[in-house]
Amino acid sequence: MHNDHATTPSPTLFVDSKPELLTLGLRGILDLRTTPGIMESLAHLPKPLPGLIHADLSGITRMDDCGALVILQLRRMAEKHGSTLEMLGTPGHVQELLDFLRLDDPPRSGGSKRTRPGIMTRFGIKTIEVTSQAMTHVSFVGEVTVTLLSLLRHPGRLRLGDVVLYMQRVGVDALPIVGLISFLLGLIMAFMSAVQLQQFGANIYVASLVALAMVRELGPIMTAILVAGRSGSAFAAEIGTMKVSEEVDALITMGFKPAMFLVAPKIIASLLVVPLLAMYSNLFAIAGGLLIGVTTLDLTVNAYMAQTMNTLTIFDINWGLFKSAIFAVLIATVGCFKGYQVRGGAASVGQATTSAVVTGIFLVILVDSVLAVILRYWRP
Repeated sequence: MHNDHATTPSPTLFVDSKPELLTLGLRGILDLRTTPGIMESLAHLPKPLPGLIHADLSGITRMDDCGALVILQLRRMAEKHGSTLEMLGTPGHVQELLDFLRLDDPPRSGGSKRTRPGIMTRFGIKTIEVTSQAMTHVSFVGEVTVTLLSLLRHPGRLRLGDVVLYMQRVGVDALPIVGLISFLLGLIMAFMSAVQLQQFGANIYVASLVALAMVRELGPIMTAILVAGRSGSAFAAEIGTMKVSEEVDALITMGFKPAMFLVAPKIIASLLVVPLLAMYSNLFAIAGGLLIGVTTLDLTVNAYMAQTMNTLTIFDINWGLFKSAIFAVLIATVGCFKGYQVRGGAASVGQATTSAVVTGIFLVILVDSVLAVILRYWRP
């Protein structure tokens, strides 16, 4: 190795350049005072660099974070020119710093390309991911089930203040939007059905159609969709933010059970208020149909309401409440689960919120389809 002062004005860098090999020797102290000169010398190295670069670090007596920038710059230069960087004679104190800064791994040669995994490898990776997700789902559902069962034995553990707060957020705060959407939906259904039924002189059956459709199907479904968009996303965002800020880990450290503290109040509050919201939705939808019946079909209020009451049965009302209760548990559970899955930063919270809404709506429609088939064969 020979000292090339013309090329490297810094006294702590020595260069031995050959066509196939570039040897760099670092000596002395690498700190804030010496690093700028070395970086300038590296910038003036003859280009292109050979395929192999040896960095002799044995002469370094001390190196701090600023000195580590020299190693990082060498790695970047090697990657840019497709060279292989090998570090020789690394002292223990330097190796410890490189390990801490994760700069000890040699760069990949620029000529090498990452090969795409084969179809069986990708299939195996995806299978492992799906299996892991399924196990996570089962574990979460089991934990929530055990928590809710324990509340039956020890109801005093439930934080009633949180339950009341979430009842307000899920139920009371949703009254305006649920009432407006349901009223418009009932109005539209009555108007569209009246166009057809008027041809047969069956105007009075508009009341039956609106009442049955809303109480059995559309009332619970529309309420559940609105709750999923408002409250399911809010649950996921709240717990996801707590995961990002490590508040959930703090609860575990302090001896609290997150499922009892965060999940149970949300599920119980949703279970209590969503069926009431569905009833509220049914009333506004019937009111919308009544408006069309009175103004367009020349029906009286008494006739419309009498036909509605004659059409509906106690079973229809209870069936709608039962479905709403199932939808409430699904939406709250999915929202909390998606919040627990958050990893990383704010972007992950947004993804979890979107996923909670989409998954919640999908499960609501799927379960409603299953219940519709059950009802068809249960009450032919």
